[in-house]
Amino acid sequence: MIDLRFLRENPEAVRASQRTRGEDPALVDALLEADAARRAAVATADNLRAEHKAMGKVIGKASKEERPALLAAATDMSAKVKEAELAEGAADAELDAAQRAISNIVQDGAPAGGEDDYVVLETVGTPPVFDFEPKDHLELGESLHIIDMERGAKVSGSRFYFLTGYGALLQMGLLQLAAQKAVANGFTMMIPPVLVRPEIMAGTGFLGQHSAEVYHLEEDDLYLVGTSEVPLAGYHSGEILDLGAGPKRYAGWSSCFRREAGSYGKDTRGIIRVHQFDKVEMFVYTTPDQADAEHQRLLAWEREMLAAIEVPYRVIDVAGGDLGSSAARKFDCEAWVPTQQTYRELTSTSNCTTFQARRLSVRYRDENGKAQVAATLNGTLATTRWIVAILENHQQADGSVRVPEALVPFVGTEVLKP
Repeated sequence: MIDLRFLRENPEAVRASQRTRGEDPALVDALLEADAARRAAVATADNLRAEHKAMGKVIGKASKEERPALLAAATDMSAKVKEAELAEGAADAELDAAQRAISNIVQDGAPAGGEDDYVVLETVGTPPVFDFEPKDHLELGESLHIIDMERGAKVSGSRFYFLTGYGALLQMGLLQLAAQKAVANGFTMMIPPVLVRPEIMAGTGFLGQHSAEVYHLEEDDLYLVGTSEVPLAGYHSGEILDLGAGPKRYAGWSSCFRREAGSYGKDTRGIIRVHQFDKVEMFVYTTPDQADAEHQRLLAWEREMLAAIEVPYRVIDVAGGDLGSSAARKFDCEAWVPTQQTYRELTSTSNCTTFQARRLSVRYRDENGKAQVAATLNGTLATTRWIVAILENHQQADGSVRVPEALVPFVGTEVLKP
């Protein structure tokens, strides 16, 4: 949720953020009205409670003759207090709904527009030039016997798959390399639950615009996570952290689940858009003044991993209309996919400022000992989709695929052969 104090002092900045996202700026006025109504309701209830308390003292000192009239007045006042408290509760609920309707405030400098309005910040490496007709990742995966979509569909339905043999080792190697790099950079490795409570899923912002993407187990009222960002964000919910020694960094290794609603006809071939995949996700709690610098560090660690798998990529500044509701700024790294002649997302890192932590009540103590809302950030360090870029960029004329040197110790071979 956005900071109400910031909203009151800078309403036009919040309206501008809504416009940058392509969302309704009128929601800002609705929130301002709900905020004013709630403060008025609180003041009314507080005043009536004070009057009721004062009446109790008067009754205690009253004479026998005065007492009946005072008791009747106190009964009336008690009813007014209950009525005011009900109004206060309703105002609280309306404020909460209005506040949750507004996405995080987009940082200055982020481009406006939608999915295609990103800004390319840097391009790294040169796309390979083949003297043969390159195969796409699925054709390679099937000929190498490392991806089995047919049996995945037989067992689980469309957009499920088996990674077999060296395919399984390739994914495990990617994730293990990511885990090693994370630990070397001060992250605590975590294997989190992949089922979370509604308040945790909502707290991270995934039950708003992205609710159609989420699998819900109705009988248990639990949600399957689409990223370990969700349980890691909930890990310190309701706590006051000690950030005196610097950010708290966690790296979550988990399976992830996404319904991919609305993506029919887009990237349905192979393992680019699937319902289940594995990922190592970085997640950080820090102070708001350190969040921008930490965001750059997360991007740098992602780039180290991309360098390790030796693929050409570019870094983009994602436009406001393509940000998730929790993100104030997001940078994606997109790898070159030869058979598509385009770049496709492999990593994403978002600065969520205080948006998630405010919802989940995660705080820290400042230098004066006062509790303040923390900032959270996240970033991809490796995921199943990376196999697409590895296979396509490192394929050879005989149908084999060279394994990036950094992954050879994990995979156990330098070349995957048909």
